[in-house]
Amino acid sequence: MPMPANDVITTIHRDGDDLLTAGLGGEGLRAIQAPAFADPVQPTAAELRRRAIWSSWRGIADLGPTGGYGSTYGSLANVPGREFSSLTFLPNARHPHRVLAQVPDAFDAQKRCLVVSVASGSRGVYGAMAVGAAWGLPRGCAVVHTDKAAGSDYYDVDAGMGVAIDGRVSADKSALAFVPATGAGNGIAVKHAHSQDNPEADWGRHTRQAAEFGLRALAMAFPDQAPFTFDNTRVIATGISNGGGAVLRAAEIEGDWLDGVVAGEPNVRVEGHGSRALYDYTTEAALLMPCALPALGLPAMPNTAKLCEAMVADGVIEGRDLAAQQRSALAKLRAGGWSDAALVSGATSTAFDLWRAVAVTYASAYTRSSIDAHPCAYRFSAMEAGAPRAATAEERAAWWSDGSGIPPGAGVHIIDPSSAGEMGIEGLRCLRGLWTQESDIAQQLQAGVAQTRAALPREGLPVIVVHGADDGLIPMAFSSAPYVAAARAGGRDDVRYWQVRRAQHFDAFLALPQFTPHYVPLLPYVYAALDRLDAHLDGKGRLPGDAVIEAKPRAAGQNLRVEELAIPR
Repeated sequence: MPMPANDVITTIHRDGDDLLTAGLGGEGLRAIQAPAFADPVQPTAAELRRRAIWSSWRGIADLGPTGGYGSTYGSLANVPGREFSSLTFLPNARHPHRVLAQVPDAFDAQKRCLVVSVASGSRGVYGAMAVGAAWGLPRGCAVVHTDKAAGSDYYDVDAGMGVAIDGRVSADKSALAFVPATGAGNGIAVKHAHSQDNPEADWGRHTRQAAEFGLRALAMAFPDQAPFTFDNTRVIATGISNGGGAVLRAAEIEGDWLDGVVAGEPNVRVEGHGSRALYDYTTEAALLMPCALPALGLPAMPNTAKLCEAMVADGVIEGRDLAAQQRSALAKLRAGGWSDAALVSGATSTAFDLWRAVAVTYASAYTRSSIDAHPCAYRFSAMEAGAPRAATAEERAAWWSDGSGIPPGAGVHIIDPSSAGEMGIEGLRCLRGLWTQESDIAQQLQAGVAQTRAALPREGLPVIVVHGADDGLIPMAFSSAPYVAAARAGGRDDVRYWQVRRAQHFDAFLALPQFTPHYVPLLPYVYAALDRLDAHLDGKGRLPGDAVIEAKPRAAGQNLRVEELAIPR
């Protein structure tokens, strides 16, 4: 049972439970069905935690039968220990971010290692279980997580109910992790979209504050070994995607608090060097990629012709017939820096409507809009037969464990402002216009994006950046490559760069047969980079050099082999 200690909740995870898999082990994590709730309307905190960990693993790692997780690379070890959870505010923030420290019983008191593991995407506090926790916990390191003020702390405006620190739904606003300034709104408020904090601007500070909480948790766990400080405890920060961007933002914070960073497929933007903002290329992809992909020989989406016609009318592309318009859209994307490999894997994001999902949430976040004031009039709600409806108690109960932090998903849908027959095109045009136009609200969004720009890492800080060359969600040409170029231009010689051929953005998709023959997972390279960084900090090796890694996907029906990964040694 939870045991409050000031503002910290402590839970024990032993005897059929553990820190890394919540007692599910490899077999339970690979199960297709999520762990069930005994009472779907009122799940216990333990049930919610177990399901959140299952969901996080399933959303990040390739757990397929031939993927090699737990054998060729990675660990699903049983790691007993304690968790320390809290809600922590940055100065001037309207809302807190979640921090959660996992302290294994086998903590290495001689090494005193703390891994800061930052959630990817907009995921909840367990969102990086397959990243920093999977590497650090089996090695005796403590691991501290943060949701970087995003996460799945959804709030049902109609019911007046949100999520408490233990994941359970409550109407007690004083106990909730997120309560929006609702105004006249209704539907569902999502923390990343509706906190009015522009959380991305503070990703680095969220990471630093999580590290401070991790040290505090260690002192609570082992008072006889306290104090735990940045001077006597090794602190390594790691994350992928938005988590990778967060740890690179943390790397720029001055002081000797951080010993090293490994950033996988980071969403990061710098000044110059071909860098582009996520919002820029996401809204571009939402409008142009459905039109362009058939020119690469990929299947057309249902609204392709109408979308192409709309882009011709806007003067974005040209062409008298559909084929010419598709070629023009492809040429436009290529001219903007998209590689064909990124476009091919980006087709998945197009099919899953991910471009719109990201743009809707981020437009609200960058403009610091409330739930009833989205700049393009989008909303989030439960739906039935295409119409908004009130959420059920059963749906609310599962939001925290099942939600990704960006709808649609977990029963929360995007309500499109476009009128019938427009197929969402007017909404997409509005979202793109916030980047390309000069209205007051567009300038507000652009100012919000500017607040997320990264600076150079602290001088002398070891940083390893790992990115898939085929990444179609966060193409490295717009993110990691410009970051490394800026770092080199600024004299940061301790930044290393691994480019992995035939790696795309979503390891979890590799369990699908249509992905298996074409791509390799990125996580093995993130773990290997952490190994190399750790050895360097131990004085047992040098930082690795830059590498372009020629990995080979596994053959259909064959298990992934370490030789095929070609991990630098």
